This record gives sequence, structure tokens and C-alpha cells, in this order.
Amino acid sequence: LRGCGGAAFPTGVKWNFNRAPAPEKYFLCNADEGNAGTFKDRLLMEGTPHQLVEGMIIGAYAQRIPYGYIYIRDEYPLAAHLVSRAIEQAYAYGLLGENILGSGFSFHLGVKEGAGSYLCGEESAMIASVEGARGMPRARPPFPAQAGAWLKPTTVNNVETICNVPNIIRNGWE
Repeated sequence: LRGCGGAAFPTGVKWNFNRAPAPEKYFLCNADEGNAGTFKDRLLMEGTPHQLVEGMIIGAYAQRIPYGYIYIRDEYPLAAHLVSRAIEQAYAYGLLGENILGSGFSFHLGVKEGAGSYLCGEESAMIASVEGARGMPRARPPFPAQAGAWLKPTTVNNVETICNVPNIIRNGWE
């Protein structure tokens, strides 16, 4: 499984950066999709919102991350509604929250609607927007895995990568 950016960075390598135990870490899904004429993320969120939530839970569990947000651009109100409803249903079934299914693992997930800035497709700008600040890129280092959201360790993946996680698990890792 690789990221969908130009570098096709291996997702497993990225997730290993953030496996060390910490009381406050974040897992963010960037669904900003600011490129003109691009709608793959919107289609995935509207068509398979539960798969996105499932991928977030699996990714958070693999990295031992207790908090997550799905950042959705404000031009996608239907996607935001459907993903929010899938999250509510996951909480109702005990798949999100404290001590999920008696496993000792807790994960809290929410939706953050973006302000519609093209810049928020870049991960550090998206992190700033999730924090409530203006979505502007940050200088690196530090990288998000060291000091991302609220200066805590943070992993960022896009919708397509996260939606592929449940498929890979169902079909077996290669």
C-alpha cells in the first residue's frame, strides 16, 4: 500500500514513524481534494463512507493512535453528512470510542469541514486548518510524525489510501 502523492510513499513505513506509545497522537485523513476536476475522494466518501471509517479504525489501531479527524472540503456537504453518519453508526455499534469491543484500544473520530482552500491539499496546511488556524503550509522539519496537529505526533493519509486498507486486509497482505 502506497500513498497517492507523487512519491508513492509506502504507507507501512509512514505508519511505523508513529507507532511509539504517546498519550496524544492524531491520525488525519486529508479529503480536501483541491485539484480542479478531481472527484475520486468525493465519490469514495459518498459511495463507501463505512469503508473510510473502517480504514481509519484499522490505521489508528495499527499505530496505537487515540484521536482522528477526516478533513472534508466544505464544497462536499453530502460527503461530510454521509461520513458523519457512518461515524455516528460506528460509535453506536461500539466500533469507536473507549475500549472498543473490550480490546483495551480507544479511538475517537470526527469530521472537520475545511474552509475551501486549495492550499489545504498539502498536509501541513491541512493540519493548520484542523487546528482552527489559517490553512497555510508550515516549514519542515519538524515533520508531522514528530510535531503535527497541536504539535503532537500525527499521521496524514488521503481518502484513497485509507479506503484501500480494509480491501488489503480482506484480500491478504502480499
